[in-house]
Formats: sequence, structure tokens, C-alpha cells
Amino acid sequence: MNFVMPDFIPAAAEIFILAMACVVLLADLFFGKTNRWLTYFLTQASLVGAAAISAWLILNHGGDIMLTFGNMFIRDLMADFLKLVVYLAVALVVLYGRGYNALRGLDRGEYYLLVLFATLGMMVMISSNHFLTMYLGLELLSLSLYTMVALDRESARSTEAAMKYFVLGALASGLLLYGMSMIYGATGTLEISGVAGALHNHMALTPVLTFGLVFLVAGLAFKLGVVPFHMWIPDVYQGAPTAVTLMIGSAPKLAAFAMAIRLLVFGLFDMATHWQPMLIFLAVLSIALGNIAAIAQTNLKRMLGYSAISHMGYMLLGLLAGIGVDGGNHGANAYSSAMFYAIVYVLTSLASFGMIILLSRAGFESEELDDFKGLNKRSPWFAAMMMIVMFSMAGIPFFIGFFAKFWVLQAVVHAGHVWLAVFAVMMSLIGSYYYLRVVKLMYFDEPAEDAPIAAAPDMRFLLSVNSLAIAALGLMPGQLMSLCAYVLTGGQ
Repeated sequence: MNFVMPDFIPAAAEIFILAMACVVLLADLFFGKTNRWLTYFLTQASLVGAAAISAWLILNHGGDIMLTFGNMFIRDLMADFLKLVVYLAVALVVLYGRGYNALRGLDRGEYYLLVLFATLGMMVMISSNHFLTMYLGLELLSLSLYTMVALDRESARSTEAAMKYFVLGALASGLLLYGMSMIYGATGTLEISGVAGALHNHMALTPVLTFGLVFLVAGLAFKLGVVPFHMWIPDVYQGAPTAVTLMIGSAPKLAAFAMAIRLLVFGLFDMATHWQPMLIFLAVLSIALGNIAAIAQTNLKRMLGYSAISHMGYMLLGLLAGIGVDGGNHGANAYSSAMFYAIVYVLTSLASFGMIILLSRAGFESEELDDFKGLNKRSPWFAAMMMIVMFSMAGIPFFIGFFAKFWVLQAVVHAGHVWLAVFAVMMSLIGSYYYLRVVKLMYFDEPAEDAPIAAAPDMRFLLSVNSLAIAALGLMPGQLMSLCAYVLTGGQ
């Protein structure tokens, strides 16, 4: 058997991140105790360098599809674009969490190392064209996140959350692997494009394939955090240090979206009549439970956890609307609306958890709803920023969150699922209550304390830019939506 040297250019960004992770490890080992800023700087430099490589690939190769490592790794326009958004999200996570971690003794080299390995896992997931590559990227991301949740070894709450996350995550990985093995048995290939070819040519064993599809969707649902595989979300969001919750609740959602698109749309599209009802079931339960359960929460992180469940339900609406009840293909608009929704959610999630970190200080976690009472009197500017974030999450016009929901629901209606769109609108109205409750506490209640907001100038500035971007994109959402459609169609 002749060994064929793979083309390393499509995976240049991944190779760079891996090399820089080794550099960060060595730098922390030799200089970390006295120069903690060095590991932070190298981490941000790694993300900037990877972004430059991905941008270079877009400029030089555009919509070209590049396969390497025996067709296990794919480089296309969608992959490079999603990676750029991941770099931006992770860079903000590291910047927002730096001061928080420093005050709690968590600003250690392993935090930055785990962030880079989690980023590498997301990148591999986004560029997977093979079940094994997908699984390796997923496990690299998952194991990094399990460890990050337990980073505060002195906190019993964090340790408990990490154990729950690990046990349930291992179960979900088992389901996913079992589903992949069934699909391999039915099609004779682990390559995603090969599975699509086998289905298209009617060369697959349908009963075994359907059985495997059920397990595959179950594993995927856990990674998205949708009902009934949602049990870990509220506990992990509340139990993890807020800087880690910020990481879990943002960039990995993009990797999960890419995983869903590659597996269900690019690989198993000819089985859409089987997986579409499953997604409808998951979406309906997630939107209902997420919005209703969030109302009863007094902890803001836990409330945002249930909110994340409902938002992932809305994103699933975009994925399931690719095929209409009449059998028509509505894919381009539906899938681009789902990508748009995922990106918008990541932006708003970064800002919401960033505000929690902003109000936290040494010995005090600003994660209860009552901690936001009277914020307008303490800081009118950041009260306004938080109001923008809450309005966007609630889907109030004319913030970007409104257009995210609008385009997803429009795709659902075009696909013929009018009842589903009506249900989603009603649940959105119910869900707006717990977002507006935060605004009411900030503007109409007396502050419980008058402690000044202590945060680094760079965090204050970027958190403001993050929040204002949510408002600005709401005034011109068409450009981002067009960009999502452009990258999904390969630049055509």
C-alpha cells in the first residue's frame, strides 16, 4: 500500500492552533508564574493567526472544495466562515473571562491551553467529511469542556456540574458512535459524502440505516442541548465558573450547527423524511420547556441555560424546514436562516454572560436576578447594553434577534408547517416575559448595593461594542443573512 502525502494547506489553521497550543504550554511552564500575561497574549495571537490563515484560504480558494487526509477533512467556504466566527467568539471569551479568572485564582496556563484545544476540536468538527474525524473533533471539544467546568477545584458545585456533564456526555457519545456504526453497516462507508452517494444510488440497507439515524439524532440532540437531552444544560451553566459558562454557551453552538448540517443535510439528505419528524419533535419540546421553565428561575445563569434550550429549538426549525410538506426543496433559505440564528445567538450569548462577569467581583458572583436590581442607577450605560441584549433575545423589533426568529419562522411557513410557526410565535411571546423581567429589575427597582463596577477598560469597550453590534445588525440584517446564504451555497 502506497502512502500518499496529504495536502496540509486546507488544514493549515488547525495545524497552527495545535502548534501554538504546544507553545502556550511551554511558555506557561517556563514563564507562567511570573508573566501570566504571556500565556494570555499567546492565546489571542494564536486565534488572530488562525483567523489570518482562514481569511487567506477564502481569498485564494473562495468556494473551491478541498479534500485531504483521505477525504476525511474538507475545506469549503462554509467551514472557513464558521471558523472565523469561532475565532472571534473564543477571543471575546478569553478577554471577558481574564479578569474574572484572575480574581478567583483560575487564570492559569491550563485554562488557556484547554481553550485552544476546545477551539481545535470545534475546527475539526466544522471541517469533518468523515464520521471518525467528526467524532475525534467532538471528543476533543467535549473533554476540554469537562475539564474546564471542574477548573475551580475548591468548588463543590463546579465539581458536581463537571461530573454530571461528563457522565451524560459519555452516554451521548456512545449513542452517537452506535448510530455511526449502524450507518456504516448499512452503507459500507464512514465518509459523509460517501453515505450521501450510497443513499442517492439506493445502495443502503434502509431498516438498519433508519435504526442508526435515531441514535445519530439522539447524540446530536445532546450536543445541541435540546429536550429530552437537555438535563445537563441548567446544572452545568450554573455550576461552572462564569468564564467557563461563557465558553460553553457560545462558540460550541456553531460547531454543533456545522455537525448537524454535515451529517443530516450533506450526508443523510435523502433520509430527510425520516429525520425531519424527529427534529420537529425535538424543536417543539425544546421551545416549550425552555421558555416555560426559564420563567421560574431566579438564577440568571440557569435562566440563560433554559433560554439556550429554547434557542436551539428555534435553530432546529431552520434545519427541518429544508423539505416542505409537499416534498419541495426549500433548503437554501432554510439552512441559511438556521446558520444566521446560530451566529446571532452566539453574539447575544457572549454579551449576556459578559454582563454577568462585568458585575462580578472578588468574592461575589453576580448571577442572581436580584443582583441586577437598579443597575440603571449604578451604570446607565451598561444597563442600556444589557437591555439591548435582553430585547434581542426576546425577539423584539428591531434588534437582530427579531430577524433571526423572523427568517426561521418564514422558512417554516414556506415549508408548509404553519402550525409549527404559530406555536413558535406563541412560545416566543411567553418567553419574552423572563427577558423583560431583567429590564424591569434594572430600571424600576432600587439597587441592593452601590458597589462600583470594576472591570478592565478593554472589557468595558469590547462588551459595549458587542452589545451595540447586536443593535446595529438589527438595522441592516440583510447583509449577514446574504453572507450566510453565500457561504452555504459555496459562493454561487
